[in-house]
Amino acid sequence: MNTTPATDTGGTASTAAVDTVIIGAGQAGLALGYYLARQHRNFVILDGGTRVGDSWRTRWDSLRLFTPAKYNGLPGLPFPGDPLAFPTKDEQADYLEDYASRFHLPVRPNTAVTRVSHDGQRFQVAAGAQRWTASNVVLATGACNVPRIPGFAADLPSDVVQLHSNAYKNPAQLQPGPVLVVGLGNSGAEIALETSRTHETWLAGTARGAVPFRHGRTAARFFIPAVRFAGLHVLNRNTPVGRKVLPKLAAMGRPLIRTKVPDLIEAGVQLVPRVSGVRDGEIVLDDGRRLPAANVIWCTGFREDYSWLDLPALPADWREQQHRGIVDALPGLYLLGNDLLFAAASETLPGVCRDARYLAKHLATRSPRKEVAVQAGMAA
Repeated sequence: MNTTPATDTGGTASTAAVDTVIIGAGQAGLALGYYLARQHRNFVILDGGTRVGDSWRTRWDSLRLFTPAKYNGLPGLPFPGDPLAFPTKDEQADYLEDYASRFHLPVRPNTAVTRVSHDGQRFQVAAGAQRWTASNVVLATGACNVPRIPGFAADLPSDVVQLHSNAYKNPAQLQPGPVLVVGLGNSGAEIALETSRTHETWLAGTARGAVPFRHGRTAARFFIPAVRFAGLHVLNRNTPVGRKVLPKLAAMGRPLIRTKVPDLIEAGVQLVPRVSGVRDGEIVLDDGRRLPAANVIWCTGFREDYSWLDLPALPADWREQQHRGIVDALPGLYLLGNDLLFAAASETLPGVCRDARYLAKHLATRSPRKEVAVQAGMAA
């Protein structure tokens, strides 16, 4: 894996000129990097993590993927092992790290991008003292990476343990006493099921339905392939049904997949209404009840953060002004790996691979000589 910094040996910051800067070395950035390498493009992948795969590695200990191994590989390298097994988050992280190394992708770890600007000709990308100029910038970070926690969480007493789902690892982080998990999505359901084995657990929120089959090897063999096909080829922006359904999906929560309401009830998890606030140091529910929780885990999702984009020409709705990741408002700017970017499955590994292949064929070139090289690489 190429990790050469873009600074000279004397420590003075220098600027490297590349064709494309990919921001984010998760599955989206690596898949696109694979295709660009095959085209002999001059590109770099910047990532703030210490190791490739850290976005998976740092999640809670017991997390397993919802998709079977046969759908978790990136182009050119199938995921190893039992194709019907559901990999752990560490197995997925190690696979991504091995992928970047095996294909010699130019990943720069410990390189958190702090600013992206445009001088009218090229993009200027800064990561601390390091600088790059590029014709293209691909945002492969995933926009929703800042934890969303309600403001009233600050009103809870200091002796209440509070964690967002991105900081939760296992029940050993919790103190004795009841646990309130806030948010009945997939993360909330799985974490509540786990904490119920060691703590009295309440789960606040409303389920948005559930997939109509039991998750597991049988589903991996018969049902998940059908869901994958629909998410890729039916529910996308090129089909009438996709154009009708995708806006509705954007406005609603995802169905429960592996851990469902009957599983929670059987485990002794107490389902309660949504949380409305804090009063006298206690959580208040929509029905007026108060819960004296000793621990609160906020499974309340994430919010967008593109504050490091210093691009005044971008309109407020620039994310909606895109087609398959190509941002119309500013030529050379691209999105990859975002939820519902082109299809219902755009954020999943199969969707990311398809979107990356499309984007690699449509990234702008600025030199006739490069254009010939790209076309030759694609023909090969």
